[in-house]
Amino acid sequence: MLKPICQLLYARRLLQSLPIIETSSTRFITTSNSTNNRTFKSSFRVIQDTSIDPVESERNEKNYKQLLDQYTKHVELAKSGGGEAAVQRHTLKQKKLLASERLRLLLDDEEDFLELGLSAGLGMPYGDVPRAGMISGIGRIHGRLCMIIANDATVKGGTIYPVALKKQLRVQEIAEQNRLPTYYVVESGGGFLPLQAEIFLPGGRTFYNEAVMSSLGIPQLAIVCGNCTAGGAYIPTMAEEAVMIHKQGYIFLGGPPLVKAATGEVISAEDLGGATLHCSVSGCTDYFAEDEPEAFMIGRNIAETLPSHNSCTLESEPPLYDANDIPGLISPENNIDIYQIISRIIDGSQFSEFKKKFGPTLVTGFGYIHGCLVGIVGNNGWLSEHAADKGAHFVQLCCERNIPLIFLQNTQDNPDPPLSGEMYGNQLRAHAKMISAVSCSCVPLITFIIGNAIGPTSYVMANRSMSPNFLFCWPNAVFCIDNPNKITQDLLQAGSSTGADVEAVKVKVTQKMNTETTSFYAASRVWNDGIVLPQETRKVVRQCLEVVNAYRQRDQPKAQVVRQCLEVVNAYRQRDQPKAQVGMGDFWEHKNLIPEQLNTSDICHRAKLQSE
Repeated sequence: MLKPICQLLYARRLLQSLPIIETSSTRFITTSNSTNNRTFKSSFRVIQDTSIDPVESERNEKNYKQLLDQYTKHVELAKSGGGEAAVQRHTLKQKKLLASERLRLLLDDEEDFLELGLSAGLGMPYGDVPRAGMISGIGRIHGRLCMIIANDATVKGGTIYPVALKKQLRVQEIAEQNRLPTYYVVESGGGFLPLQAEIFLPGGRTFYNEAVMSSLGIPQLAIVCGNCTAGGAYIPTMAEEAVMIHKQGYIFLGGPPLVKAATGEVISAEDLGGATLHCSVSGCTDYFAEDEPEAFMIGRNIAETLPSHNSCTLESEPPLYDANDIPGLISPENNIDIYQIISRIIDGSQFSEFKKKFGPTLVTGFGYIHGCLVGIVGNNGWLSEHAADKGAHFVQLCCERNIPLIFLQNTQDNPDPPLSGEMYGNQLRAHAKMISAVSCSCVPLITFIIGNAIGPTSYVMANRSMSPNFLFCWPNAVFCIDNPNKITQDLLQAGSSTGADVEAVKVKVTQKMNTETTSFYAASRVWNDGIVLPQETRKVVRQCLEVVNAYRQRDQPKAQVVRQCLEVVNAYRQRDQPKAQVGMGDFWEHKNLIPEQLNTSDICHRAKLQSE
């Protein structure tokens, strides 16, 4: 018995020693194996590029240019802060650094800073709040990846608006999910009082998150650069270590004017809550700094004591195809060939596709991005029953093998609606199975909405409701509970039945749909973590992969890997305690029958009929 096995092993070693000839369909890249620090050759197949009609490409690029112009104006407005007058008052009169200048002193490389929520706060009902009054994102400090939340005092004195609170809570969620040490660069006047009803109750969640993250061993650090009034006073006080600037940083629940109004006492801000008081008397802060450069030097020194981590990404072979071609691949209707997008993101454009012929409207497979192995799930049409079954299977595979998942979402309408209730039910069951798999996944999820986020299938593709580690969108993204055109028609039909002016209703509804379904509207309300240009997708994925793998501890899968039907496997099984939530993907026809009533051929026959 041992002789054939020895011959097989010898043949395998011989084949491994032979040179491999590169063909047009197979190329090889060098990638690091984190387990044993060796390098090996990937033999994933290259995705073949397909030419696009020049007329169609020109039409697509013209439409994209309009979106790019809108995006450029959006970014300029976001980076303008509180306006020229507020910036001059902050820098010339108060002699303070801008929030962006403070980050420059703190970070190793500001060019590698992954900003989150850049568009938040624009076009709100209560006016523009650029960047929601704070700069937030992830960067390296002495090589350690850290989350940074820096108040922008040029925007209403750093006061907290409802959208600012929403952004801060989302950023803290990302920090906790990825176990990122968090720096709070604080200069805040507390809540914006005219909107206090929308702030007061959820506002306490920021302090809760800070305490919980500290209890989980996630460092919470603060640098006080200005007034920390009312609720803003709790942030540095609850931090594990806090730096405070002399005659510039102040911490108090109520400032000198409030003290005078309440008690008649006249007291200076320095005596009430300055750095000397809190560093030498109250003990609310730990480090005394004479000026901002010294404060941020101390902040960097603190980072040297934080846990270090290794990078999971490497310098690797770039994609074979130019990412600058992507705008020409995006039609105004968001019809996108997902293979052409994947080929411009992954290393060497090499992709190992999973279940290619089963459920082809969902593309699943493995690839490398900057040397890091990832699983990719991308829409390529309507999410059919088979496509959803495949997606659930693939997500569970990645969970079992501890492989991060990249979702490229572009949901589409069903071109062939089911003709029977049974078909509807089968689709619903399959979608529910994939939602369960994504919801219970134990690996990082990184989602890019590259086209449509429309209808319930958007949930299936790891949208915000599924708590992905990161969620970004392209400028052409569309967000809506259903197809916007269908909603418009339904509302027009409802309006006409009530005798309303149909043309007036049509103008109003069309304008509303055109405004509220755009990527800019969604990003300004923190429905995602920001807008990313298609050409920048690979870079942002690299940054996200570094973050999700830096401090992560592996979680065990919550369920076994399953396909469609487990009837044969479970016919004689004794019940164990469930290891995951109850799903609707399995069929238990024989659960109440005793073994004597069944035989193997009968079970297999019934399972086959059920699968057909």
